[in-house]
Amino acid sequence: MSEIMIHKKIEDLNVFIYPSTKTMGEAAAQQAAKVLREAVANKGEAFAVFATGNSQLEFLDALLKQAIPWSKVHLFHMDEYIGISDQHPASFRKFLKEKLVDKVNPAAFHGVLGDATDSEAECNRYARLLSTQTLDLVCMGIGENGHIAFNDPPFADFNDPKLVKIVTLDETSRRQQVGEGHFPNLDAVPKDAITLTIPALLSAEHALVIVPETRKAKAVTTALTGPITPDCPASILRQTPHASLYLDVDAASQLELL
Repeated sequence: MSEIMIHKKIEDLNVFIYPSTKTMGEAAAQQAAKVLREAVANKGEAFAVFATGNSQLEFLDALLKQAIPWSKVHLFHMDEYIGISDQHPASFRKFLKEKLVDKVNPAAFHGVLGDATDSEAECNRYARLLSTQTLDLVCMGIGENGHIAFNDPPFADFNDPKLVKIVTLDETSRRQQVGEGHFPNLDAVPKDAITLTIPALLSAEHALVIVPETRKAKAVTTALTGPITPDCPASILRQTPHASLYLDVDAASQLELL
């Protein structure tokens, strides 16, 4: 097991802090693999949602080294820009296919079709897919504005009646995509996206929240020490007993836990 610097429970949330992004990713991957193996052993298949983005790279690399019966695992992802195809360099479908799906050959990969001609119909289609089984695992990050998936502060709803919806992206989210190198400038970033809602994300039996890097430190601190409010969507994790937050020392650098 990877070396833990700190393990602390903040309200209902287990928080683990590791000395590096690599050890953080390894620990999260070990736990994700355990959940998937147990689900397959118990019911013959597993259903999991994965995030995309630079923050997930160490975790996904470590996950590929785990012993997982991928042929029994059905994969989903949590958001996609409206209007871009899976060939666009910034497509989340493309990212996940290249970093995980094409390498493990799961039972199925269900992509959110951002380029569907009817985005509302696509939300409904994806919601139906999600509602046909219990999710065993959601692996996600936290955005620089505290979002989870694309539930940005203007649109986050802890009691959202929908599983999947269309959102207009907060400028901070769009700037983050530029900063991570996915788009050349702000104007190139789509303004709308399809996202799993907060209730959909937290419906999974296990939620692993994987957050490295100094640029996430402010959002992490606000989520863990500020009020529980849609102004910081990730703050709801403190009321989620089946969630675990994996941080590296940089993401935890503004916390008084160190």
